[in-house]
Amino acid sequence: MNIAMVIAGGKGVRMNQDIPKQFLNINDKPVIIYTLQAFQQHPEIDAILVVCIGGWQTILEAYAKQFNITKLKWIVEGGENGQGSIRNGVEELAKHCSPEDMVLIHDAIRPNLSQEIISNCIATCRVNGSAITVIPCAEAMLLRCGDGSQSEEIIDRDSLARTQTPQAFPLGKLIWAHQEALKRGITNSVATCTLMIELGEKVYFCAGSEKNVKITTTEDIEIFKALLMAKKDEWMK
Repeated sequence: MNIAMVIAGGKGVRMNQDIPKQFLNINDKPVIIYTLQAFQQHPEIDAILVVCIGGWQTILEAYAKQFNITKLKWIVEGGENGQGSIRNGVEELAKHCSPEDMVLIHDAIRPNLSQEIISNCIATCRVNGSAITVIPCAEAMLLRCGDGSQSEEIIDRDSLARTQTPQAFPLGKLIWAHQEALKRGITNSVATCTLMIELGEKVYFCAGSEKNVKITTTEDIEIFKALLMAKKDEWMK
């Protein structure tokens, strides 16, 4: 079984909005629904779990019913940070699923997820045991030094990968990783890929896209709106 774990536990403080950014309406549809529809429409995704910010679970259930997200099986509350939220989701899946099941962890605020990215992620994880969606680093990269306002060192951009989501692993591997992290006192790793590397694991890449934008600021909303306008009409129906 392939399960999408959508992380929607953040408060979105950088957006300066009262409504969490994953629940902001874009063209009369909440951001999180665009994300859930991508997994709903993919034939290889069997079930969806959402890690939801506290107090919004009932609203999420109502939206899922309105937009016919039938694959949504579980909703759990977010944790103290991103790692804690993912751990909550992993612990819930451990009650219902097999360790061999594949889990695709994805940010709710990456709503422009393509079917091709999901397929590539599943295929890569199936072969290699992990799949981290990445894109190349196209910009010149400089290392901050001093007070952070200057640089004297170039970083080879060809040696860098910019990570996105989804990030896929077998459920059993995720259970182990989060248990091991607690034993080692690792409590605030930035993402699942960084947690695995902190635990000494190797991860494998799959292709992402510049269009797989993460909505963090109001500028990102404008980018997402432009991407929606550029899509085929059937996406908007």
